[in-house]
Amino acid sequence: MKFEWMVALRYLRSPNKPTVLRLITLFAVMGVAAGVGTLAVALSMNAGFRQTLQDRLLGVTAHVNLTRSAAGGIADYRALLEKLRTLPGVRAAAPAIYQTVLLSSGGRARGLMVKGIDPALEKQSNEILNRLAAGKGKGAPDFAPDADGIEAILIGHTLAQELSISAGDYVTLTSPQGRLTPFGMVPRTRRFRVAAVFDSGFYDYDANWGFVTLAAAQGLAGTSDLAGVLEFRIAQLDRTDEIAQQILRAAGRGFSVSTWMDQNRALFRALRLEKLVTAIFIGLITFVAGLNILVVLAMTVTEKARDIAVLMSMGARREQIRNIFIWQGLAVGAFGMAIGLVAGYSLAWAADAGRWIRLDAEIYAIPYVPFHANWLDALWIIAATLLISVLATYYPARAASRLPPVEILRYE
Repeated sequence: MKFEWMVALRYLRSPNKPTVLRLITLFAVMGVAAGVGTLAVALSMNAGFRQTLQDRLLGVTAHVNLTRSAAGGIADYRALLEKLRTLPGVRAAAPAIYQTVLLSSGGRARGLMVKGIDPALEKQSNEILNRLAAGKGKGAPDFAPDADGIEAILIGHTLAQELSISAGDYVTLTSPQGRLTPFGMVPRTRRFRVAAVFDSGFYDYDANWGFVTLAAAQGLAGTSDLAGVLEFRIAQLDRTDEIAQQILRAAGRGFSVSTWMDQNRALFRALRLEKLVTAIFIGLITFVAGLNILVVLAMTVTEKARDIAVLMSMGARREQIRNIFIWQGLAVGAFGMAIGLVAGYSLAWAADAGRWIRLDAEIYAIPYVPFHANWLDALWIIAATLLISVLATYYPARAASRLPPVEILRYE
């Protein structure tokens, strides 16, 4: 064991230490532990929100969307889809049509975003079709028309509960894109059978979205065989922008692309800002604890002045005296940091596993507060805590190394 570390440990564990100094040392450890633990919980919560929202968004939305720059749909979408789905990095691709309609059932009505899909292709990439809460053949929704030729629709469980709709019921969809008759423009209305109810875990989709076949959506919109957008899922999310540009080049002129990051940029920017503000303000707790370490070392230097003078008279160098108190401050900071990390991440794990904090899904999109421990966050918490501890030790350690041993021992 190095000389400096051995003396630092003896000072920390000394049974003859004054009660006030013991108490301040305990407060310093508790302060560091409280700051680190609170910071670990807060950053775990932020990372949990970000990871959960990202996972659920990517489970139900496309990674890259290809649309025509001009008004109108994509007429040759089948040939274009076959061409683009073989590009490197593309995992799945499917055509889609989006349309806002009015859903009516049992005398009640509300707006709904209907997505027209190719069920065979969509099932390969959209997790919603694999998260059925009710309906025949869970895990494999049946979009086939019934005996009367009525098309099928999938709706979210929140919407189903709100309008008291069950699988097998019939609903009416009214499109604002009407048809011209001798009596003027008349809205298009079609009847659908609720084939299944899905539970995506994302409130916005469960309350406001429905799925029909591409042909049914085209009929409801009164269009020919067109696709409004080609949706792509990619294998590596960190290459989203690169693959999006590859798709755009391969599609040719007259197209534009958007990515999931473009569509949700404001949300994730807000989460990053929240993480930064949280880290700064809660980090002040650790900074205050660092001041306690400074006080502990300053009092220790005063109390151990005679010991310091004896050590220096026996040949200890000033650098060694300084290192004794640096090690002492680091030991206090590291001990408090270890307690804080264990307590903080244990609490975050328990809160996530038990879903202790419930949320209003209508406001927060998810029903509980998720926590996700990130090892990168843990590393910079450790680095920041040790840095604060070192800075807090600098002045007392420097003062200790400059004590004049002759003057101290003269009056002993």
